[in-house]
Amino acid sequence: MATDAGTPIPRFPPGFLWGVSTSAHQIEGAAELREPSVWDVFTAEPGRVKDGSTAAVACDHFHRHREDVALLADLGVNAYRFSVSWPRVRSEGGLDFYDRLVDDLCAAGVRPVPTLFHWDLPADLDWLDRDTAARFAEHVALVAGRLGDRVSRWITLNEPAEHTLLGHALGVHAPGRRLLFDALPVAHHQLLAHGLAVRALRAAGATDIGVANSHGPTWAASTEAADVEAADFYDLLLNRLFADPLLLGRYPDGIEALLPGDVEADLKVIAEPIDWYGVNYYAPTRVGAPRGTEIDFGGVTMPAELPFSVREIEGHPVTDFGWPVVPEGLTEVLTSFRDRYGDRLPPVVVTENGCSYPGLDDQDRIAYLDGHLRALHRALEAGVDVRGYFVWSLLDNFEWAEGYARRFGLVHVDFETLERTPKASYAWFREVLRAQREPRDPR
Repeated sequence: MATDAGTPIPRFPPGFLWGVSTSAHQIEGAAELREPSVWDVFTAEPGRVKDGSTAAVACDHFHRHREDVALLADLGVNAYRFSVSWPRVRSEGGLDFYDRLVDDLCAAGVRPVPTLFHWDLPADLDWLDRDTAARFAEHVALVAGRLGDRVSRWITLNEPAEHTLLGHALGVHAPGRRLLFDALPVAHHQLLAHGLAVRALRAAGATDIGVANSHGPTWAASTEAADVEAADFYDLLLNRLFADPLLLGRYPDGIEALLPGDVEADLKVIAEPIDWYGVNYYAPTRVGAPRGTEIDFGGVTMPAELPFSVREIEGHPVTDFGWPVVPEGLTEVLTSFRDRYGDRLPPVVVTENGCSYPGLDDQDRIAYLDGHLRALHRALEAGVDVRGYFVWSLLDNFEWAEGYARRFGLVHVDFETLERTPKASYAWFREVLRAQREPRDPR
């Protein structure tokens, strides 16, 4: 189809995975039918969520999943990335819901792609405790044993970097700890959990396993040595700390000494081979030397004692979350990963990409997705083995500490009536997918 840019979205290879993503805590609701998670505890504390809301009902996907599967089928995606709630699985009959969801997805011709952990840790567990990694492997084995006859593609973890940074280092997400660099064991234990999950999935016969890590380019605020050094350190924390162990079997220099346990032995588990690597991309980050004062950035207070400061990126439009819209950053991060990791980088899937804008006639979202799909195709042309793309998100949902103020969905949700209304971007993406399926000119 023609876009605002006046030309069709370039064609992607046959077999390309086209999908949308969601997460259990953000859409399912039915909180009374599962055990509590760290997010339930967090949102019950006054002041933790900006609008004072909780995800007790959210989009009520638990009761309305067939309506949402119909939206997926009408949209024309061939895959749906959702997450399996660990607290729900631990509740009586909790896996029955995912049985029904997977059956309905398969009947609609939509491939189920479950994420096995998307931040909603059972409230009685703690990522500071190494044993949580072993408990996660048991959870994974249980889920794979129940769903593995219909699910072939699996994602172990979603964004361990953000869960570590926002939830344990800065305290703005659940469980609300402000440990700064003492949160590093949380990162290590999540990565260990990933490796143990890969082993559990392999034991269950899985052959299509990946992870969903958030990545983006880090841009130094200037060429001054102090800014470059600060940007390099930030890049290490948010990119290499979570990619190097998985892909190279080692931590960046200086990190291993800060971690608990027999790290060398753990790395052998963490680096279990995966079949593809998921990248969640939203924006680059501009970083400079510390300024000695707290900085509010995107609603997150960055403490003065950090050895870097996050700066504004000027010259680009921003979403209503204040995030800069930089499609070329997606090309940059994917090509830089190809250059850094070489043949250790498996095929790549963009497991999240999206933006928050209000309204049903969301032309800004259309422009955002149009630009990022073209940027993704440029990475493909540059030699990156890209196999799929998932939009975040199918539905407007509970946006963590922002509550219901931010709307990332292709489908509008009225949180009073729970009525779903497809937006202009939904219709636009449906036409993009239809054009991708059209017979190719044999010439």
